[in-house]
Amino acid sequence: MHTSQWRVRWRIEGVRPENRTEGGRGLARNPFHFTEGHGNPASSAGVTERAVIPADQDEPSWAVGGSYQVIRIIRLATDFWDRDSIHEQERIIGRRRDGRWLDGTPSDEQPVFAADPHGKTTPLDAHVRRAAPDRRRLPPPMVRRSYNYHQGTEDQGLIFSCFQRVLDKGFEAVQHRLQGEAMSKYTLTVGGGYFFVPPPGDAWLAAAT
Repeated sequence: MHTSQWRVRWRIEGVRPENRTEGGRGLARNPFHFTEGHGNPASSAGVTERAVIPADQDEPSWAVGGSYQVIRIIRLATDFWDRDSIHEQERIIGRRRDGRWLDGTPSDEQPVFAADPHGKTTPLDAHVRRAAPDRRRLPPPMVRRSYNYHQGTEDQGLIFSCFQRVLDKGFEAVQHRLQGEAMSKYTLTVGGGYFFVPPPGDAWLAAAT
């Protein structure tokens, strides 16, 4: 792709502590001390299924093979968070710090929330329970890859980034479901935006011009 006229308009530095791959999934530790990435697909085919726009999606030809990206800069109240016990933090998230589910289900499997209808094991307002799209526990149709940022003692948090075929079924649907979650008092979105990531190669440039 010809990018000679492209210019960087904004950037932010981020890191991925304990960055690693397990079971095909990229994992890292977020500022709240929890491992992220367990909900992503474990294969490149799975990533394509969730994130890459197919030819039959009724999008312009130049968009086929690309992806819709959402970035959110989320300031985290880490001092406030660290005052809570690990037990309380895990109930707010809905997972153990290492990714295991609160009902004992391994991190790479799906829990049976139907067996816990009143939220005694996993609270109904836990982050991961709110984020689930339906009772069958199908993962949200998006792929996330987040980074930690630190810009002084009062400004640190998460650079949340996700990719999807359709925004209203991916990021936007999850945001609606997360309203009222227990974690909201520890987070503040201070920036971000919606972007389109074009497919690789000169074919995109030819189709778009």
